[in-house]
Amino acid sequence: MKPVRLPTRAAAALFLERQHLGRPRAQRLTSASLERFVAGVGGLQIDSVNVVDRAHHLTLWSRFGEYDRTTFERLAYRKRVLFEYLSHVACFVATRDLPLWRGCMAEIPHRRRADSSWIDDECALIDSVEAAIAARGPLGNADFERPKSMGKGGGWWTWKPAMHALDYLWKSGRIAVHSRAHFQKRYAVMEQVLPQLATAAPMSYAEFTQQRVLRSLEAMGAAALDDLNMYWTWPRLRMADLRAALQGLIREGLVQELLVEGQSSTWFARTQDLPALKRSARIRRPSQGTTFLCPFDSFLWHRERALRLWDYFYRIEIYVPGPQRTHGYYSLPVLHEGQLIGRVDPKSHRERGELELRHVHLEPWFAKGNAPPQAHWGSIDSDAALAGIADSARSLARHVGCSQVTLTRVTPAALKAPLRRLLRDA
Repeated sequence: MKPVRLPTRAAAALFLERQHLGRPRAQRLTSASLERFVAGVGGLQIDSVNVVDRAHHLTLWSRFGEYDRTTFERLAYRKRVLFEYLSHVACFVATRDLPLWRGCMAEIPHRRRADSSWIDDECALIDSVEAAIAARGPLGNADFERPKSMGKGGGWWTWKPAMHALDYLWKSGRIAVHSRAHFQKRYAVMEQVLPQLATAAPMSYAEFTQQRVLRSLEAMGAAALDDLNMYWTWPRLRMADLRAALQGLIREGLVQELLVEGQSSTWFARTQDLPALKRSARIRRPSQGTTFLCPFDSFLWHRERALRLWDYFYRIEIYVPGPQRTHGYYSLPVLHEGQLIGRVDPKSHRERGELELRHVHLEPWFAKGNAPPQAHWGSIDSDAALAGIADSARSLARHVGCSQVTLTRVTPAALKAPLRRLLRDA
């Protein structure tokens, strides 16, 4: 079958829809909407950086606006709509997909044995850690002693033995994250956390691999080979295995090759998504409203996509020395009406109830009043965009418990006065 030809805007519009960004900050957080979002995008990433808020709370705020955090805690840790595992990296994943995740968990012992003899060498340690959790759980890493001969830890390679055992038991599905205390994991036996494990028959690993590709395509709408390789990254899939899975899906008629305007490589989509892609090519506005995006948002799991579809270069500058940063320590992309128009570098000063916008950097094309450089749906009203940034900043401030928003720097500087006025006059 000949590849289907699509404009860039079709791929960009469906990507926004599949990432639940058609109406940012306009949905209501419920058990059903949370499960639908996390299952649909493949995971809600967890990260420890707390300059503004934890990553998962920022990502949820981008879709649901200001929500009750106790509602999320109840849905995730009491109702178990979600549980902690890995897809891109450490994430909340949907419990309804437990057969999928069990297929992955069952493969972990085989993979670890292929890499080293650690499991067989340390089976007594692994069993003793598991027994301690069964008898006294939930327990965390701090509940297991570090051998005095090891000194202090400073990274994965200096973890104490019990921490390696916890990691292995968690990844292989023998224990699960029961809860967190001060953001530290506390583990319990898997069956105690997710009693439905007994009736969730695991997929074969071959089926898991096939579903991984199909669900990644569902989450992105359409994707190039490197998008698929970088979107769902755990466990690492060899490129040869990814290609083989794709070719098998094409032969079965489940996946179709695409030629996307301006892209040199072949793209792919689920056959059932071709009508949606064609509709997306005709849509007048793929996203309505404004929001900021967390650096660890699934929308940005493969940042090369944003460059290809929107000509928007993004990187997290946490590890860049301060004087060399362009946009700030923890800059958040600004999404307005389907366009990535800039970024905001915020910091919450909780002790004084202030959300500081340390740097608002607007894209040159936007600041000059030009058309967007890649996928676009008409001109952008600059006044409406600045108002959207101000409204998003006030919403985020309320969500993190701050009563005021201050503005330090704007690029270009000429837009500082109107943005400050919008923040002040609300």
